[in-house]
Amino acid sequence: MGKLFIVPTPIGNLEDMTFRAIRVLKEVDFILAEDTRTSGKLLKHFEVSTQMYSHHMHNEHKTLEMIVNRLKQGENVALISDAGTPAISDPGFLLTRACVEEGLEVDCLPGATAFVPALVNSGLPNDKFVFEGFLPVKKGRQTRLQLLAEETRTMIFYESPHKLLKTLQHFKEYFGGERQISVSREISKLHEETQRGEVQKVLEYYTQKPPKGEIVIIVEGKK
Repeated sequence: MGKLFIVPTPIGNLEDMTFRAIRVLKEVDFILAEDTRTSGKLLKHFEVSTQMYSHHMHNEHKTLEMIVNRLKQGENVALISDAGTPAISDPGFLLTRACVEEGLEVDCLPGATAFVPALVNSGLPNDKFVFEGFLPVKKGRQTRLQLLAEETRTMIFYESPHKLLKTLQHFKEYFGGERQISVSREISKLHEETQRGEVQKVLEYYTQKPPKGEIVIIVEGKK
């Protein structure tokens, strides 16, 4: 039986790649990548020549059987996403579950994940927290926000730059403008930035200065 390796990749700074991750990518029989063009640049940088195949949200249901069969035949495979740890708001869960159900070994390497540094440097309580990822775009968004308005643990959200203002407006509406939040963007990149304070204050800041890059929002729980 082969083994599935879940391999985190840098979310910005290439120096965040671990020695172990590079070794595994060189040693496995093939690599599954969310976007082979993006991952191709990463593999070239670290001189990894392992065969690579596409594995993303639009084809992961169709490729599961083929991947599981190759693992059963003794091949080892590494799964990577465009950035960060696979299966955290990225493809990976379905394949991991399929391997577990088939009794195949799964090894997730520790590594880069955007929400961890955002949570730690937010200054908000991090002894108990809940990861929400991306909020529903339309259907279910209002219901979800109504439920989260009563959440007492620190909350973690992912958001795209063009939707940040809308999301902050919703936080103001459902959580209150005085709720403490922290917005981190471009984590580990050259223009990394974190804005902390009340929802209203952060909303005003990004209204004046439209955000760019990947964003993690940390929200204080209800007191």
